[in-house]
Amino acid sequence: MWVQRELSLRPRPRGFHLVTREVLEALPEVSRLGVGLLHLFIRHTSASLTLNENASPDVRDDFESYFNAAVPEDARYWTHTVEGPDDMPAHIKASVLGPSLSLPVARGRLALGTWQGIYLCEHRDHGGARSLVATLSGE
Repeated sequence: MWVQRELSLRPRPRGFHLVTREVLEALPEVSRLGVGLLHLFIRHTSASLTLNENASPDVRDDFESYFNAAVPEDARYWTHTVEGPDDMPAHIKASVLGPSLSLPVARGRLALGTWQGIYLCEHRDHGGARSLVATLSGE
C-alpha cells in the first residue's frame, strides 16, 4: 500500500508542540499495516519536525529555551530581516532540526518508544497553519 496525503496542522504559537495524535487521526490507513514506514515532510522553512519525549511539558519548554539562547533574535549579524526579527533565527532552527521524519510502522501502529512523540517545532511567533506531506508505505 502507498498513501500520500497533505496534512494541515492548525496554527500554533512559537514553541514545541506534540502532534502525534493529530497526524495519526489524519492517516487511518496506518492501522491496516503490519509493517511499513511513515515519512513526514514539513513544507516550510521556518518550522521543523523532531521526535522526542511525549510526557513532560518541561522537555518542550527546555527545547524552546535552548534554541532561543543558541540562535538569538537580536544578533547584529543577521542580514535577512525583512520579515521580522524572528524570521532568520527561525530558518536556522528549522535547518538544524530538519524538515522530515521517517517512522516505522508495526502491527498497525507507529513503532515509537514509550516516551516518544512527534513534535511540530514552530520557530515563528505567528507561523500560521503548517503543511505536511505524509507518505505511508507498507503491507
